[in-house]
Amino acid sequence: MSQAAHINSVKLSRRGLLLTAGAALGSAAGMSVAGGAIAQRRGPSEVPVEELMKPGELPELVLGNNDAPVTIDEYASMTCPHCANFHTRVLPELKKKYIDTGKVRLVFREFPLDNLAAAGAMLARCSGDKAFDMLEILFHKQEEWVVRNDPVSKLFDMAKQAGFTKESFEKCLTDDDLLKKVEAVRTRANEKFGVNSTPTFFINGKRLSGGGSIADFDRALEPLLKS
Repeated sequence: MSQAAHINSVKLSRRGLLLTAGAALGSAAGMSVAGGAIAQRRGPSEVPVEELMKPGELPELVLGNNDAPVTIDEYASMTCPHCANFHTRVLPELKKKYIDTGKVRLVFREFPLDNLAAAGAMLARCSGDKAFDMLEILFHKQEEWVVRNDPVSKLFDMAKQAGFTKESFEKCLTDDDLLKKVEAVRTRANEKFGVNSTPTFFINGKRLSGGGSIADFDRALEPLLKS
């Protein structure tokens, strides 16, 4: 797992997401993301599946068959390079071997490490049934919009590829209720399951060890699928 540093002081705030003609979000490195500290304790190696799968503040974003015998729960931040690496390099192989064959389903959950990550997560949510398309765009082109200079315009360039207009873009990022729900997902993950870094994966409730490579998933998945 990765990027566990300095998120204990991260706070999400609507002010950081507001878009006006002359304002910008600021850089991913220096934003304050309102909602309390994220504990830096080591999370448990396994959590109760029934608790993990309880409905949250937001509808689940799911890839794969809901009847699949194995569920991977992913907690990710849109500005996390290791999350981008998973989505661009590992997930395609994971889909081919396990998800598209009906063996595994993946549940994506937001764990933003800064306001820019929260903005990306909100845009995916505002994309409706194209949420994973938006996630794919943002992760594949992360280096183009997670920048220090004028990230808002770069993020809008990405959003336009998913059909956003300037009006719908700004409306999404000034949605207080959506921001609170994204924050609630993050807070629950930290307080209930000890998530404090991204990406964090649980496979049928057991935390994935290793760096999240396809080999790590193979080792964790094969015994479950054989049984």
